[in-house]
Amino acid sequence: MSGHSKWHNIQQKKGKTDAARANIFTKIGREIAVAVKEGGPDPNSNSKLAQAIAKAKDNNMPNDNISRSIKKASGELGSINYEEMVYEGYGVGGTAIIVDALTDNKNRTAGDVRHLFDKFGGSMGTNGCVSFMFKRKGVITVSKEDVSEDDLMLYALDAGAEDINSDDEEVFEVYTDSTALTAVRASLEGAGVKILSAEVTMLPDNYVDPTPEQQKNLIKLIDRLEELDDIQNVYHNANLTIEDEE
Repeated sequence: MSGHSKWHNIQQKKGKTDAARANIFTKIGREIAVAVKEGGPDPNSNSKLAQAIAKAKDNNMPNDNISRSIKKASGELGSINYEEMVYEGYGVGGTAIIVDALTDNKNRTAGDVRHLFDKFGGSMGTNGCVSFMFKRKGVITVSKEDVSEDDLMLYALDAGAEDINSDDEEVFEVYTDSTALTAVRASLEGAGVKILSAEVTMLPDNYVDPTPEQQKNLIKLIDRLEELDDIQNVYHNANLTIEDEE
C-alpha cells in the first residue's frame, strides 16, 4: 500500500469542503440513517452506526444534527428510506472509478452519474468491471506532530492494524481490516493517540498516471460527482499531482 495517501487530496480540497459543510452533513446524515435502519439506534451494539457517528464528529457535525438523524431513522421524526448503490466505470487515462451512493431514487441517481461520466470523457461500466482492482480497508490518519512512527507502529500493531504508511509529509496512515476500524481507532485513542480521521475506503491495488490535462478532467469529474447529494464516496486509482484549479 506504500505510496498511497488520501490526505493530500483531502487537504487539497479543504477550502471547498469547508464551504460545502452542509452538503457533508447531509451525506453523513444519510449514512447514519442507513446504519440505524440496519442495526438499530444504539451505537454500542451497532458498529456501523458508531463508525458513522465518529465520522460525523471528525467533521464537526453538531450533536443536535447527529441526534436528529438517529431519531429520524428510528421513525421518531418520520423517515425516508435510502438504498445503497454502487456504480463503476472509467475516467480518462484509463482511470478506474467506483461511486458509492445512498439514494431514494435509483433512476435519478444513475442518470446523474452517467451524465457526468459522459461529460468528462469517461464511461459507465457494469458492476464488477473495476471493483476487483480495489480492496476495502480502514484508514486512520494521525498527525506526525502528535506521535513518533515507532510509537505509532507499536500502538497500531498491538491494536490489530495491518500496516502503516509514512510517505505523506504531514500524517501517518494506519491501515486496518474494514471490520476492525472502530476497534483499532478506540485502541489508539485509549493509548493517547489523537485521530484526525478514520474511514472505510477502497484502496487500489495499482495506480495509473494520467497526463496533467487528463488530471484536470478527472478532478472535475470527481468534484462534480461528490457535489451530488446522493453520492457518498468516489474512489479512483489515479495519481493526482496537480492542484485543484477551482
